[in-house]
Amino acid sequence: MQPGDQHERTQDALSIAEEELRVEKRQVATGKVTVRTTTEISEEVARASLEGETVEVTRVPVNREIDVAPSIRTQGDVTIIPVIEEVAVVEKRLVLKEEIHLRRTVTREDVAVPVKLRKQRATVEHDKGR
Repeated sequence: MQPGDQHERTQDALSIAEEELRVEKRQVATGKVTVRTTTEISEEVARASLEGETVEVTRVPVNREIDVAPSIRTQGDVTIIPVIEEVAVVEKRLVLKEEIHLRRTVTREDVAVPVKLRKQRATVEHDKGR
């Protein structure tokens, strides 16, 4: 505007509208679920083979003079353990007094023991009502 102008300018104002979007959520029950468990007990027989081992001890007199102590040895299914003793004579000598023979015997016994086993089952029921 110039200083000599007497005309005033008028401005037109426009209103502008704006829409806003707002999203809300809510929970809605659409049905129910019921879960039931049942336990079943069944009688069963547990079977197993049990093994045992026995040792038969036999003392075998030898009474023989030796120069060196023999070591433990095995012949077949027999373990031989030498038992020595020093005997005072004019000189010391090793005398094999006896041998202990160990024989192993394996036994087997079948057993049957009743046991109770539990098993659970689940049942699911849907209720579509609101």
